[in-house]
Amino acid sequence: MINRIIKSSLFKNTGIYTITSIINSAIPFLLLPILTRHMTPEDYGMVSMFLLLVSFATPFVGLNVNGAITRKYYDREDIDIWSYVFNCFLILIASTVIVGMIFFIFSIPISKISSFPARSLWMVVIYSFSQFISNILLSLLQVQKKAFFYGLYNNIRTLVNVGLSISLVVGLNLGWQGRIYGQFGAMISFAAVAIVILIRNKWIKVRFNKKYIYSALVFGVPLIPHALSSSIISMTDRFFITNMVGLATTGVYTVGYQIGSIINLLASSFNNAYIPWLFEKLKANESKTKIKIVKFTYLYFAGILILAVTLGILAPSFLDVFLGKSFNGSSIYVVWVAVGYAFNGMYFMVVNYIFFSQRTKLLATVTFVTAILNIVLNYFFINAFGAIGAAQATSVVFFIKFILVWVLSAKVHKMPWKDVLLRRS
Repeated sequence: MINRIIKSSLFKNTGIYTITSIINSAIPFLLLPILTRHMTPEDYGMVSMFLLLVSFATPFVGLNVNGAITRKYYDREDIDIWSYVFNCFLILIASTVIVGMIFFIFSIPISKISSFPARSLWMVVIYSFSQFISNILLSLLQVQKKAFFYGLYNNIRTLVNVGLSISLVVGLNLGWQGRIYGQFGAMISFAAVAIVILIRNKWIKVRFNKKYIYSALVFGVPLIPHALSSSIISMTDRFFITNMVGLATTGVYTVGYQIGSIINLLASSFNNAYIPWLFEKLKANESKTKIKIVKFTYLYFAGILILAVTLGILAPSFLDVFLGKSFNGSSIYVVWVAVGYAFNGMYFMVVNYIFFSQRTKLLATVTFVTAILNIVLNYFFINAFGAIGAAQATSVVFFIKFILVWVLSAKVHKMPWKDVLLRRS
């Protein structure tokens, strides 16, 4: 089985996704020693708040219809997929206008809660809009198994992001504003590049279709609680730390979180290659293949947990020197974040069955409940243990979400989970 996996397109594409993702993460990782010596913990806290507001706006900007494109690509013999992409763009534009109006009306309370300037909130909406355009292109590259171009696009965008950030933070000494402007400029530029690529490849056909809009909304809207739950989980810890401990601690925590999320990078890289491979196999509906998939999934579970614990053990030995004095102590958060993201990587492996079955309403219920639980646990854990409680709460919630979604996926799409375990025992 292992030899077949190594020779398969899944393994090759995973290798490409992983290598390009490592490059993509290594660039900002190598940037850390520069930024942590030219930005204060408060600056890092402000950048973190900007990205958290983006993660909150993202489920509403575009309404998750890029996921509908991914799924409908496998039904392209029945629909005009490029017309479908155009109608998803219409949804993106309409939803962005609505979200922009809401941010404008409630700018003052949003600013008070997030500690982010009200005058700059418009950047959150435009950034989310631009990011969604890039995600549409990346979804199409993914389903067409164009892993190299997927990675190339991401890597060049990251290089531009880093180049702009260094120029503005180090060259012009703009602090947190420079880092945000660098990220913002890169995202807008590459949204424009994405549109050019879509048009040149004729991956978008201007043809209004009510049925396509309805289909995309039926898929995407029920996922809002699901996507929002992920945002809540990633946002809650830093919002609570900012308001209960302080913005400087949020900055230190964010750096440690960034290191721990290396596990999420690896899991996401694999999932990018795994989704098109898995969907093709599930559509074939062969029992022998399902057994092999389940066996491989169990191996993956063990592997990613080992990687997470190893990262957590090694982190303290080099981070204090690597990051500088202002960010001493960030390593204590790494192991909890890394293990949490290992559970999230395991969640990726089981949630894909729900996406394939298109039973997204059930998924939204489960993940939203875990998001609410995350809010409760963060409050009590931070109150009891300090900022480290946020990382611990995040890890616990990721584990609970993984278990609940695994149970749900087993109900909506039958896989031999128990059979494989019983055979081994």
